[in-house]
Amino acid sequence: QVQLAESGGGLVQAGGSLRLSCAASGRTFSGYSMGWFRQAPGKEREFVATITRSGSTVYADSVKGRFTISRDNAKNTVYLQMNSLKLEDTAVYYCAVDVTGLVRRQTWAYDYWGQGTQVTVSS
Repeated sequence: QVQLAESGGGLVQAGGSLRLSCAASGRTFSGYSMGWFRQAPGKEREFVATITRSGSTVYADSVKGRFTISRDNAKNTVYLQMNSLKLEDTAVYYCAVDVTGLVRRQTWAYDYWGQGTQVTVSS
């Protein structure tokens, strides 16, 4: 079993930055792929970014060039640095674990999920 705890969300003005963290516990973290997803009110949960154990990354087109995913295996933590935030980035952000270690965008591919952290971007 893996437990995930997100932090770092909050209220920020458009154009600002936030850094989300997700701490994992319960099992070996380093072999897994870690992903960030988000869900806005009335919308489906969508892929944001993922990172493999070796550090390979994939981003959604909507965040490419603005967001950066990274991980610290020693701390069992994955991060999402979000810059140049837009109103449409407002959502609950979730981290998730894919135990296969593959690069995948689909929500069904991820085995464990955190509770989410709210990010609100204001004008």
